[in-house]
Parts: sequence; C-alpha cells; structure tokens
Amino acid sequence: MTARVQTAPFDLAAELRDFGAGAGAVVTFTGLVRDDTGQMAALEIEHYPEMTERALSDFGAAAAQRFDLADWRIVHRHGRIEIGDQIMMVATAARHRRAAFDAAGYLMDWLKSRAPFWKREIARDGSATWVQAKAGDEDALSRW
Repeated sequence: MTARVQTAPFDLAAELRDFGAGAGAVVTFTGLVRDDTGQMAALEIEHYPEMTERALSDFGAAAAQRFDLADWRIVHRHGRIEIGDQIMMVATAARHRRAAFDAAGYLMDWLKSRAPFWKREIARDGSATWVQAKAGDEDALSRW
C-alpha cells in the first residue's frame, strides 16, 4: 500500500509484480498525457513533495478502509511530461471485483479533482497556460 510521486516514467509490469497477492481481483488504470487542442507540446506538473505524498497516502488509506482493499498503489509523475507519456497509475486489489473497480474509480476521481498538483499546458510555441478545474471532474467526485 503505497503512494509515490516521481519524475521518471514507471514500468507498469514491475509495479504489478507481486501486487495484490491473495486478492480475488486487481484493477489498474494508467493515465496518459493527451492533447485535446492539437497545440500542446507537453504538460508540466508542480507539487509540494511532503504535502502531496502525504495527501495521496492518506487518501489511499481511506480508500482501503472504505472498499476493504487488500492492496493499493498510486504512482503520479511530476515535471515535464510529453504528449502520450504516462502521467499516473492507480492499482487496487480486493477480494471481489466490484470493490476493486469502485476503489479504482474513487481514487482516480479524487486524483483528478483534489490531489495537490498544479498543471500547466506547454504549447508548441512555448507559451504556457495553467489548467483550470473542470466541472465534470467535480461532478465525478460527487458520486462518492
């Protein structure tokens, strides 16, 4: 049961090796940087390390209790991340698939709307724009 914030790409297969041993279900989600505008070169993510890792760990622990998880893992990257690269992953393990799926959805919705990261879209021309919160992300979180 871990949360980690790092600059380097992660190896999904290595992250899942020995993950969730003894559980009946393992669910994973990997987010990729996408360009919805056709003008983006990269995404730049900033954070305060101690605050971010503690928030992710606390929320992972809360999800484990709420969904009776056998294991969970959050890996989130920071720094400059290119289009198509991995930005984050969530893995959950539980006795039953519904709990594993629900916990993964819960963690992903929380990461999207509440995790203490600040994101800037870096355009191909070098300009940068801070990413604003989206109402849809808040709506997704409200279902929990």
